[in-house]
Amino acid sequence: MAFKLNVNGKTLSADVDGDTPLLWVLRDTLGILGPKYGCGIAQCGACTVHVDGAPVRSCSMPVESLGAAKIVTIEGVGDSTVGKKVQAAWTELDVAQCGYCQAGQIMSATALLTAKAKPTDADIDEAMSGNICRCATYTRIRAAIKLASGQKTEA
Repeated sequence: MAFKLNVNGKTLSADVDGDTPLLWVLRDTLGILGPKYGCGIAQCGACTVHVDGAPVRSCSMPVESLGAAKIVTIEGVGDSTVGKKVQAAWTELDVAQCGYCQAGQIMSATALLTAKAKPTDADIDEAMSGNICRCATYTRIRAAIKLASGQKTEA
């Protein structure tokens, strides 16, 4: 079945089965490689994208459930003011080590800062709890979120 998807502000078509996870439509059909496969069960966060501004795990979201939703991936998040600030903070603080999880981390952090401009540590913990970093850069991730929000960092 053909689906029209709004991805990063562009209308794209994908001829796939309706139960195909969004992650595979993005990667295999549309060639958008930023969201990564990590676990396939929505537990690690490597595949996080925004759907109508909310962070979702694209590995477990069937494409047929999207309708006219606006999808933003790591490739498009820098088009927003908040996304641009988050990406700049990530670079300034050298957050990434291996980098595999970082697209998902940035997507979750951007959604958090879009919803709450000055998050507390508890807000950050809650928003980022579904994103796993095997390199354990959690201290730098928290510092980058605070830097992007204009708060004092301790990194």
